Amino acid sequence: MPAQVHVLPDPDRLADAVAGALLGVVASTVRSGARADVCLTGGSMGSRVVAALASRDVEPDVWSAVHLWWGDERFVPRGDQDRNDAQADAAGLGRLGVPPSQVHRVPTSDVAADVEEAARSYAAELAAHAPPGESVPRFTVVLLGVGPDRHVASLFPARPELTVTDRSTVAVTGSPKPPPVRVSLTVPALRAAERVWFVVAGGDKAEAVRAGRSVVDDPQAPVSWVRGSRETVWWLDRAAAGGLGDD
Repeated sequence: MPAQVHVLPDPDRLADAVAGALLGVVASTVRSGARADVCLTGGSMGSRVVAALASRDVEPDVWSAVHLWWGDERFVPRGDQDRNDAQADAAGLGRLGVPPSQVHRVPTSDVAADVEEAARSYAAELAAHAPPGESVPRFTVVLLGVGPDRHVASLFPARPELTVTDRSTVAVTGSPKPPPVRVSLTVPALRAAERVWFVVAGGDKAEAVRAGRSVVDDPQAPVSWVRGSRETVWWLDRAAAGGLGDD
């Protein structure tokens, strides 16, 4: 299925558009009687999207039926600003009204003995909320940033974590981007999503966007390995779009 592309003029309007679309999908899912599982991303756009979500008035029953996850996390202490969940908290995650028990955080380095234990624990949490016989929830939406080096989550080019298929999470050590120790969802776990939305801003990402849209399963472009079962959408600001026209 061809990927969709939406281009917005700047990062703030991009975040607002993603937040509006995400709320529409989540509300529709919840009103149909289903649970919505949303996988958040980190980085500046991840924080902007959370802030945009927190600024909107939404019926409380919508967020009460949502479970939040992260596609990857940095294995550092709780509250460390290198953590994606700490950045989301600072952006206003708590104002959404998602029950704390439904915000699924990767164990921190001051709780888990090591990163392998953190990865196993997060995998167990995912499995506990998955349909029978499956290892991860059927994510309603997975949000992903893209690095200039074409990485997604903590799956980096030409590294062994990219080809792990026998589990839902993987421990990452020696990451080429600091901090070096992380937990990431694997490609099969990310592909369990109904919708994969790449949210990308900045001219330094334009080449990675071009690569992700032009190749499939390229070891040098982890972004090319991930797609949704229902839709794949590129949400871009004008700089990351590299010449594509605005919506």
